[in-house]
Amino acid sequence: MQLTTTYIMSQIFSTIYYMLLVVSYQLKDRNKILILNYIGLISTGISLLLLNAYTGLAMIIVSIIRTTVFLIDEKLNGKQNIIKTKDIIILIVLYLIMIISTLYTYSGPLSIIPLISTMIYTYSIWQKNTKVYKLLGIPHGILITIYSIYIVSITAIIFEIISTISAIIGIIKENKL
Repeated sequence: MQLTTTYIMSQIFSTIYYMLLVVSYQLKDRNKILILNYIGLISTGISLLLLNAYTGLAMIIVSIIRTTVFLIDEKLNGKQNIIKTKDIIILIVLYLIMIISTLYTYSGPLSIIPLISTMIYTYSIWQKNTKVYKLLGIPHGILITIYSIYIVSITAIIFEIISTISAIIGIIKENKL
């Protein structure tokens, strides 16, 4: 790893993403979580592009689409806690796009990690329960930490550990209320 301008910029964008993620784990409002997620995804997408982490970047692009769909759905249909057939279809389509994107960008067994973590994270915000969102932040965080080690993103390693701890704190806080 060389400390090039590109690498330093990737770490700055990674830091922005993790600051937003940590804040999102402390929120109860799903719409606010989605908005922070959307902004953070753009930031982490830039970071992954700079690191040439193409499978991770493909999952970010799918995640931006996912978050856009979820935000539009909530704007059009209001906040609903009931999962409908259209919601299941959306989840299946997103999962298929993720699998196809991973096949297209596959660069070895470790490139499967972003697929699995994105599937977990997508499910966590798809199901509309903020407690489950925070709980699934833990395995998501572990997988992203492993991928961050693989792509040598120092800030992502550090902040993913912090965000995983933040998810645990969010779970504890929500269960005390």
